[in-house]
Amino acid sequence: MTMRKTMLQCSALALSLLAANVMAAVSADQAAKLGASLTPLGGEKAGNADGSIPAWDGGLKPGAAPVTAAGFLGDPYAGEQPLFTITAKNLDQYKDKLSVGQQAMFKRYPDTYVMPVYTTHRSVSVPDNINQAAKTSAQKTTLREGGNGLKDFTDSRYYAFPVPQNGLEVVWNHITRYRGGNLRRHIVQATPQANGSYQLVNFEDEVAMPEGLPDLTPDKAANALLFFKQRVTAPARLAGNVLLVHDSLDAVAEPRMAWIYNAGQRRVRRAPQVAYDGPGTASDGLRTSDNFDMYNGAPDRYDWKLVGKKELYIPYNNFRIAMPTVKYSDILKAGHTNQQLARYELHRVWEVEATLKSGERNIYAKRRFFVDEDSWQIAVSEHYDGRGQLWRIGQALLLQHYQKQIPVYAFEALHDIISGRYLAIGMNNEEKRSIEYGIKSTVGEFTPSALRSAGVR
Repeated sequence: MTMRKTMLQCSALALSLLAANVMAAVSADQAAKLGASLTPLGGEKAGNADGSIPAWDGGLKPGAAPVTAAGFLGDPYAGEQPLFTITAKNLDQYKDKLSVGQQAMFKRYPDTYVMPVYTTHRSVSVPDNINQAAKTSAQKTTLREGGNGLKDFTDSRYYAFPVPQNGLEVVWNHITRYRGGNLRRHIVQATPQANGSYQLVNFEDEVAMPEGLPDLTPDKAANALLFFKQRVTAPARLAGNVLLVHDSLDAVAEPRMAWIYNAGQRRVRRAPQVAYDGPGTASDGLRTSDNFDMYNGAPDRYDWKLVGKKELYIPYNNFRIAMPTVKYSDILKAGHTNQQLARYELHRVWEVEATLKSGERNIYAKRRFFVDEDSWQIAVSEHYDGRGQLWRIGQALLLQHYQKQIPVYAFEALHDIISGRYLAIGMNNEEKRSIEYGIKSTVGEFTPSALRSAGVR
């Protein structure tokens, strides 16, 4: 064997080993940190140096506060008062712990935008079996070639990369986080005009997870992420329209499948526009399909960069604004939602930057996401247009469903700082009951043929 041939073979072996290392799950030693120096889901268990972020002690327990018969949560921190309030006047004092988008909100609404900052509580917890699923993911799950899908994930199903090595893995943790299994919720969406006037759109959402569909065949379950059905119940002009989505773990190899039932036409149609930057349902042009849930869908159109970890004031433990005693009119104000009702805390977040790939299309040329280390929920987002101008700022008002051990949102909002308008979705304060978990579902309920009956007014 010639020296040249030997060198070429060694180089090829080195490259293959490097590629394998990039795609490999973390080592056993790294996975062993989960539940030790790291929380079971991968956050740093220790607090920060000055104690303003405490150590994680297991999160909120069931019974942390009274729960109504309709399932609405009480506030475990009701007696607390803000430590301080950030305003446009004192912004410079706190801007090192605020994102560019958060600072822009103060500049856009200097007279009304505030952030009441409270004592930090690390309230997140999930059931033991979900913690174990995250540990299994850490040891087995890898990114498919190109990073747009997951391999060896179906044994765990949650938190694909609790010890992330790059920005794309952080985003996959948000996509694959625990949502409580099968659920049903009645929520409202609003898109207030610049003067504050709005009309509510009412939705009934149903979500089914693969493990929650006992009649789902193994071949169909292998690449399934979740099944989603959304029915518009009001106003009358939209009532009866239904959206159905089948989301996959590898949406490039097996793209998202979506259908819409139009009640007026009484027809079911495929809906390929329900993806990427297609318009969101009844959103008045204020959000894209992939803005829903702060970010969803295939990540293939962006290059993802892990900027790092930082401390940030983010919406957290927002029990008060989600209570049934708070009316929608109390929340929805001109320019932005009522910040006086919001609660902010200092938490560690992962910062991820997404840059649109050359040749790809999306109305957002660049995006930034700030992801809570304890729950893997995106708490704050920033979206830039093709000129590089900051366009939309999102925030999700995080809270912990302590009875069910599920990290959730009170609602999410997306603010267009150019037009002075925003969209808020997920509120259910005035509905008859809160989110229902443990819903029994079948595959037949999430098929195109079932949409017609679901859309009966």
